[in-house]
Amino acid sequence: MADNTATKSSETPLVRLAPFNVPFIRRRQTAAVALWLVSLPTTLFFFFITCTIVFFLPWIIAYLLFVLFDIAPENGGRRFEFARRAKFWKWYSEYFPIKLIKQADLDPSKNYVFGYHPHGVISVGAWTNFATEANNFSKVFPGITCRLLTLTSNFNIPLYRDYLMAQGCASVSRQSCENILKKGPGHSIIIVVGGAGESLNARPGVYDLVLKRRLGFIKLAVRNG
Repeated sequence: MADNTATKSSETPLVRLAPFNVPFIRRRQTAAVALWLVSLPTTLFFFFITCTIVFFLPWIIAYLLFVLFDIAPENGGRRFEFARRAKFWKWYSEYFPIKLIKQADLDPSKNYVFGYHPHGVISVGAWTNFATEANNFSKVFPGITCRLLTLTSNFNIPLYRDYLMAQGCASVSRQSCENILKKGPGHSIIIVVGGAGESLNARPGVYDLVLKRRLGFIKLAVRNG
């Protein structure tokens, strides 16, 4: 019994703090990832703080009414290239690191439905390659305008929704998918097929694909050519 206890305690992972001599480049990469991780609570905190200031109340009411009737998430969002090309996304990509590997040319006169796997905990790879220009997607696949799709509920979160759309994200609803694909040549979508269900299977060394009841993206591709 004592031997088993000793074995189990020796296998328990230990928390290790970063040493003081970590290079500045690595600290910069870590900071970029940390800022991304707190983007949701930060935007919510800022929104609720402004709600406590009487001067901003008329603006907040106008903004919430705008959010209520805004159809941008269903029409490809409002992407801003300066947000996608921000320098810190490169640092963010280098932290892991994450790469974009091209295996075939894509005809820019056509539209594409891309499937991304695995979901992971928060789809870091999909965000890096398709919601930013950290790995130069637009240069690797010229003429392809790709939008990373996420849950419609994310676009009900004040300010955070605008941050997502600035990065080129849009709703994953069927209507949204069809609206984007009908925008013209090159307009494409990327769907994290496994969704939240697959994220629950995210463990080191395990790549389980949740697909059996998620074949709607195939029907969508067929309907839209």
